[in-house]
Amino acid sequence: MKAWDRDNAIATFVRYRRKEAKYTQIELADLTGIGLRFLRELEQGKPNVMTDKVNQLLQFFGHTLTPTPIKNETRSNLDK
Repeated sequence: MKAWDRDNAIATFVRYRRKEAKYTQIELADLTGIGLRFLRELEQGKPNVMTDKVNQLLQFFGHTLTPTPIKNETRSNLDK
């Protein structure tokens, strides 16, 4: 079993941005429609089957899954 990594890029990014926006985990889970348990485990760095496998494949090519900012235009089209 793979160890949890609280300092991985995605866990750190989500935790930092949530706190910066002054949301609790419960509030963010409600706002985004994701499960509270998933959010908590993500912020704690629990390996997720999907992301773990994606990273495994990307690492083969010398890359890793990381959060990337998107343009405001793209963000406004996400709700459509």
